[in-house]
Amino acid sequence: MRSPSRRLRTPALAVLALTAATTLGGCGALSDDSGSGGDDGKVSVAAGFYPLQYVAERVGGDLVDVEAVSAPGKDPHDAELTVQETATLSAADLVVLLEGFQPAVDEATEQNATGEVLDAADVVDLLPVEEDHDHDHGSGSDSGHSDHGEGEDHGEGEDHADHDHGDEDPHFWQDPLRMADLGDAVAESLSEVDPDNAAAYEEGAARLRADLEALDEEFREGLASCDLDTVVVSHDAFGYLEDRYDLHFDPVAGLSPDAEPTPADLSALQRLIRAEGITTVFSERLAPRQFTAALADDLGLETSVLDPLEGLSDETADEDYLSLMRANLAALQEANSCR
Repeated sequence: MRSPSRRLRTPALAVLALTAATTLGGCGALSDDSGSGGDDGKVSVAAGFYPLQYVAERVGGDLVDVEAVSAPGKDPHDAELTVQETATLSAADLVVLLEGFQPAVDEATEQNATGEVLDAADVVDLLPVEEDHDHDHGSGSDSGHSDHGEGEDHGEGEDHADHDHGDEDPHFWQDPLRMADLGDAVAESLSEVDPDNAAAYEEGAARLRADLEALDEEFREGLASCDLDTVVVSHDAFGYLEDRYDLHFDPVAGLSPDAEPTPADLSALQRLIRAEGITTVFSERLAPRQFTAALADDLGLETSVLDPLEGLSDETADEDYLSLMRANLAALQEANSCR
């Protein structure tokens, strides 16, 4: 098993990259108030994308400066780092990433990181992809689940290979309890970097866990009695909600939000929607909506947003993980007629 906190190799090119980035700072590439490198006395943390940023901020509090190296409003799957973002990552005391989810971040960390590295995949229990995609719920062929769930028509294996997610579903942050596990690991890593404040980091992780356990209970109670339990979404980012709360998610696309469904995909979904009496098709803020919108229009369905929480947008800039998850819960309750 890999160590939860590890230091990746730092070749000579890393020094050159950081030097170049710092030199370019006079041209606006690296500002004096970036917080990278702990110039203000705080521990500097670089996070791959928003959920990792949220956990680090909650655990570290005022003792840390946290920067996400994925630009707000863009899909983090396709993140390409700027010179500024690479410099932030290079100078960070701690890098928190999810290996395999953002190849550009993985590569930049491998080549440039000089601080400690925490890979979330080492400390949360990731679900196998094949379990997430089992949508044949034992209801028989009349339900339409088996048509869409076996993966033969959907081409899921091809999509997974194309987008390098491997055999594990990376979207663990949809499960509040796995986010709490990450919080404990972040506290441990911060304590290694800054042992004088270990107690404060442990307290931050405990407060975060309490909030996330309360959120988990809200989901359990809020989804316990619903007329429907099947949800049609734009891409397969909700397997952990399915696993934790006994819902059934059927995506228009696969694990990647930019994958295009085949005619067979759409036909199978239409049969499923009619059989299950589904009223709503969910899209998301950071991904194209043309396929979900077309599906809803063809069948006269409502459309709504279910946020995969991969990143913030202009619309959600004032929100946080907890508020967005609660908004998702309210949307699910309305669409599935929960009482």
